[in-house]
Amino acid sequence: MNEAARDTPGLVLRPREGRPFRFDPGTLCLELLPTGGLGRYAVFEVLHEPADLVRWAQESRLPAGLALSVSAAELVRARELRGALWRLARNRAEGQESGPEDLDVVNAVAAAPPLVARIDADGHRAWAPGATGTALLSTVARDAVDLFTGPFAGRIRVCGAHDCALLFVDTSRPGRRRWCAMERCGNRHKVRAHRARHTETAEGDA
Repeated sequence: MNEAARDTPGLVLRPREGRPFRFDPGTLCLELLPTGGLGRYAVFEVLHEPADLVRWAQESRLPAGLALSVSAAELVRARELRGALWRLARNRAEGQESGPEDLDVVNAVAAAPPLVARIDADGHRAWAPGATGTALLSTVARDAVDLFTGPFAGRIRVCGAHDCALLFVDTSRPGRRRWCAMERCGNRHKVRAHRARHTETAEGDA
């Protein structure tokens, strides 16, 4: 990924139907969710091997330059954390209570040492060597703790499209974000609304 792309927050998602689009869920922990899902959304799984988690970290909103080593066991843990985050975020978006088992998963993962940033000899930000999947997941889980206990905890949303389950935190000033991305679900809504208006007009003129 080039540096210009890294300057734009969010992930490029490639749906089976339609063009790729950029989705910014607003926070690191929610960026993990589009890598797979629960139930019928399991078909979107992309974390098949440790290298896939490394690739996700490199494409995420984490600063560039992270050299990461991930084991098979850490990949399994990543999927477990992702499932817990899916349920916690969905419950929060729908005004439901959080499951204690999911909170236990997030807290246990967050308890491990996180990724460590440092200043290199040239004065630039860099990552300390020896980064592991466990440290990456701890960083993600700690971000989730900040989200669910912070000022935007009440702004976790599900995309307003009837056929989209993407979750995001609405960090806009007015708090009126409805769509995962305007270039995808927002535009599809506009097209449907436009067609519906023309249909009503045509029927009225008949």
